[in-house]
Amino acid sequence: MSASALTALAATALAVVTAASATTQPVPVPAAVTARVETPAVHDDEAGGNANADDPAVWVDPTRPGRSIVIGTLKEAGLDVYDLDGRRLQHIAAPQAPGEDAAPGRFNNVDIVYGFDLGGRKTDLALVSDRGRDRVRAYAIDPVAVAKGRPPLRDVTAADVAPVFAADESEVDEQRTAYGLAAYRDDDEAYVVVSRREETSLRLLELEDRGGRVGYRTEDTLDLPASFTLPDGTSWRPCADPGERPQVEGMAVDQEEHVLYAAQEAVGLWRVAVDDAGFAKPVLLDRVREYGIPWTYDSAEEECVLDTAHDPGFGGEHLSADAEGVTVYHAGDGAGYVLASSQGDDTFAAYDRKRGNAYLGSFAIGDGSATDGVQHSDGSTVVNVPLGRSFPRGLLVTHDGAAAPADGDRESTNFKFTPWESVARAFPRPLRVDTESFDPRDTE
Repeated sequence: MSASALTALAATALAVVTAASATTQPVPVPAAVTARVETPAVHDDEAGGNANADDPAVWVDPTRPGRSIVIGTLKEAGLDVYDLDGRRLQHIAAPQAPGEDAAPGRFNNVDIVYGFDLGGRKTDLALVSDRGRDRVRAYAIDPVAVAKGRPPLRDVTAADVAPVFAADESEVDEQRTAYGLAAYRDDDEAYVVVSRREETSLRLLELEDRGGRVGYRTEDTLDLPASFTLPDGTSWRPCADPGERPQVEGMAVDQEEHVLYAAQEAVGLWRVAVDDAGFAKPVLLDRVREYGIPWTYDSAEEECVLDTAHDPGFGGEHLSADAEGVTVYHAGDGAGYVLASSQGDDTFAAYDRKRGNAYLGSFAIGDGSATDGVQHSDGSTVVNVPLGRSFPRGLLVTHDGAAAPADGDRESTNFKFTPWESVARAFPRPLRVDTESFDPRDTE
C-alpha cells in the first residue's frame, strides 16, 4: 500500500479502537518490552544510497551460535549483514538496472534455507525477493568466512532465472513484481512462497540446482480475495490507491507443520496449509480493525479516506492496518507462537501456534536505555535457540521504521534485537521459552 494510504489508515486506528471498545471488551494495554541492540541507522536519500531497512533473517552458526549473523534487506540499497552486536559485516548492492528505462534491483524480504544440496554440497542459503527485477536471489552463506571475519554471503543465483510473476521484461518494469517471501524445507526439497506487489497473488516456487547455481520453478499459485462479503450481506473491498489490490508482504512458514501465515496488509492474517503439492484453502484467522469500513478516494491528496463514523463493526481487535511482518516461534510438541506486526498502532500481536491460533495478547517495543523503540515495523524474525552470551534464550529481530535520534528531515530506519525472554516474561501469563525442542537446521 502507498505511504499516503498507510498514513490515512494509521491516523484512524485510534478512532476505530475507540469505536470497537464501545461494544466489546476494552483493548488490553500491550506488554512493554525494550530492545538490547540496534543496527546502524540507514537513510532513504541520495546521500544514504537510498537505503530503507525492511525485513531481517537470522542465520544460526552450526558450531558457535554466538557467531550467528543477521541479514537485513535495504530495498534499493540491497542487503546488509550484521553480527549479534549490530555491527555491519558486509554490504551487498542490489543489481543495477539492465537498461536505461528499466527498474534497478530492490530487495524486499529475506529468509533462510539450511542444507540445500547445491553442486553436491549442503549449502545454507539466504533467499531474497528482488521487487525491482521480479526475481528470487540466492546467496550462499559461508561458515568459514563467518569464523574468519570475512564477508560471508556470495551470490549463487542462476543466470537464467525467470521473472516470478511477469510474463516478460517489459512487464517487470510495471513493478507488479515479487514482494514478500518465506522459505521452508519439505524433506530434501526447498521452497519459497512469494507474494506479488499490488496484487493478491501468492506463488509457490521449488528451488533447484542448476549447475551449482540456484534456480526455481513454479509449483502453484493462490489468489487471495480482493473483495469480501460482510456479515450484513454488503460487499466491501479494502482501501487502496486506484488500480491496486490488497497485497501481502509479511509471511512466515511453520517449519514443522508446513502452514503459511500471510499478512494481507489491509485485510488481516491468513493461515494456509502448504506442501510440495501446493496451497490448501486459505482461512482468515484475524482481521484488521479497519476491515469493513467504507472509504472514498481523495484524488487531490492521492489518499484513501476512511469513513470511521459509519464503521459497521466487523473488524478485528488485535491488528491495525497495515498487518505486516510475520514470524513463528517454535516450541516443543507443536507449541509456540505466531507473531504479527500491527503497524498502525506500533504493536505486535501474539497468537497460539496451536488451539486454532487463539490470540494471546500484544506487546510493544518501547524506548530503553540502549535503544529507542520500534515504530511502523515491517519485517520480523524470531529464533528460539541460544545465540551465545548475547542472546542465550533466543532472539527477536524487528524492523524499526522510525529509528532515533533523527538526522534532521532524513528518513531513518534500522533493525532492533530483543531477547526472546524479555518478550515472553512481559506477558501477564508468560509465554514459553524453549531453547531445546526445535532446531531450525533440522525441520524434517
